[in-house]
Amino acid sequence: MPLLFPRLARPDARVALRVGDETLRYDELARAAGGHAAWLRARGVSPGERVGVWAEGDLPTLVALVGNALAGVASVPLNPKLGERELAHVLDDSTPALVLATDPAALPPRLSGALPIMRREDAPIVRREDAPPPREVDDAPLLVLYTSGTTGAPKGAVLSARSVAANLDALAEAWRWGADDELVHALPLFHVHGLVLGVFGTLRVGAGLTHVPRFEPPRFADALRQATMCFAVPTMYHRLADAAEESSEVREALRRPRLLVSGSAALPEREHRRIEALTGRGVHERYGLTETLILCGVRADEGPRPGEVGAPLAGVELQLVDETGAVVDEPDQIGEVWARGPSVFSGYLGRPEATAAAFAADGWFRTGDLATRSRDGRVRIVGRKSTDLIKSGGFKIGAGEIESVLLEHPGVAEVAVLGVPDEDLGERIVAFVVPRGAPPAPEALIDLVAKALAAHKRPREIHFIDALPRNAMGKVQKAKLRPQG
Repeated sequence: MPLLFPRLARPDARVALRVGDETLRYDELARAAGGHAAWLRARGVSPGERVGVWAEGDLPTLVALVGNALAGVASVPLNPKLGERELAHVLDDSTPALVLATDPAALPPRLSGALPIMRREDAPIVRREDAPPPREVDDAPLLVLYTSGTTGAPKGAVLSARSVAANLDALAEAWRWGADDELVHALPLFHVHGLVLGVFGTLRVGAGLTHVPRFEPPRFADALRQATMCFAVPTMYHRLADAAEESSEVREALRRPRLLVSGSAALPEREHRRIEALTGRGVHERYGLTETLILCGVRADEGPRPGEVGAPLAGVELQLVDETGAVVDEPDQIGEVWARGPSVFSGYLGRPEATAAAFAADGWFRTGDLATRSRDGRVRIVGRKSTDLIKSGGFKIGAGEIESVLLEHPGVAEVAVLGVPDEDLGERIVAFVVPRGAPPAPEALIDLVAKALAAHKRPREIHFIDALPRNAMGKVQKAKLRPQG
């Protein structure tokens, strides 16, 4: 499709966006977003400039993000949960021409100059001859999304309209995602899953989106009653399964969508089984990064594959590479995921050295993720190269597969596995466990892994903790779990 959002160029009365009790039809969204684009132009904001958006989960914020896209400016979504230092870094790094917010008075002092997003009722009814041209699929920046900062200060990944459109088209084909679908999600609007897939994906295929600003199982279940698709993260599916076991209404609502999609982290096999038992259908997983968008996905026309993220999407090239740079050809052998294709980002904003370091020869992006590949090409993610490749007793072990087994125990709520230096083994396997209720016996957890996997993959130590340390994006910071001294 030559236009980024074709249905906005020929808008009709189909409801495009719902947030709470508010809705916008496609014709209303076209006027509101077109008015926003004209408002930016009147303030001297030119195509190619960056505009920050305080990414609250409300309808005005959605309109501003779509209006920015139509105006040809690159949105910099700002996570409302960022700390002062993190926020200052993102603003200093991205230098937005403006920062917009639904309620600027409620923002941190660092954003005292933010401007209010134009209210829907103030949006002019833009005449066709005055409306900004529909956004074409071009190579100009569409978004600057900041990485989670697990390996240093967050970096701004620049995503073009062409990379976003290519990825959404591949997902639409894999998931049979079209104009008749109704998507529900309660995901934040400052990263790929909620914004690129949830909002821009819906508008690209011409479907409808219900965004639930705050995830609560009963409220989310109400929205699911009219849904054909659901996007959520593992924690949400766990809480939905808990609620569905207690409530027939939640259970029936969870059965409504034709496709349940999970991402951003691995969904434990225990949750796969619970949801399938409750709903009669499984959960489809997918895998990607901010820099690459979605690389792999389990297709709608194949059954869910617990523990796997499917095969590469159309247009995506993927290979596994060992520490010497050689391609891993053997099935079920661990290698780092390298990827290339039209969805890969343009580079890190203002960081040419970091961009160059992220790519190998011939345009392969080094993801830093470890995976194995089955004989039929399906990918299984086993962890991060920086924290999840454990070398113990001469073996290379992925932390992710040990974590998956430990999560099968009913007494384990969360877990993080890592390798710590050991004079005898090189690294010994240590598990940090957040218990569900009373902590189980450490020996029971060690034996569970030893029986499910090879004996050399068993943890040598189990530590029970109250919570896993996480950054502002919710990702576990394993470095903070390493024993001191």
